[in-house]
Amino acid sequence: MTTYIPGMLPDGLLVDLPEVDAQHEEIFNFIDFLKTICFEHSHMPVNEFGKLLDYFAIHFATEERIAEEVGLDFTDHAKIHTDTLRLLHKALGEVINGGQDAHSFLRFCEYWFERHIREDDKLFVSALQGGDYDRSVGYRHAASPCFSAQA
Repeated sequence: MTTYIPGMLPDGLLVDLPEVDAQHEEIFNFIDFLKTICFEHSHMPVNEFGKLLDYFAIHFATEERIAEEVGLDFTDHAKIHTDTLRLLHKALGEVINGGQDAHSFLRFCEYWFERHIREDDKLFVSALQGGDYDRSVGYRHAASPCFSAQA
């Protein structure tokens, strides 16, 4: 992505894992880029919206790789990722078919992602950095009740 602006992620959304923080920041910057295109040009670049979902998938895979490398049980968190990608693909389909507004879709992506970082990723990184897991049992991530069922 060419829209990456380092240092724009608020401190409250930093998880203190550089690779993950950089990806979080890039995703938010890309959402802002898409908002700008939609507002300034009244145009929805479908291929760019698809890239956003691809980048979510890449980011989720990064977190899953990190958990696997240290032996954390990431099952619940990974399910949130899978469910969210399914939901976002469905919602994007509705935008493309005219059943949903592009701006609403982007606002939802931004809100969901911010909440996910605050409630899910911070818990994951805290356990990762603090060793708050039994390597023989693994880390059981408590799924957030807010979106885990819908995502």
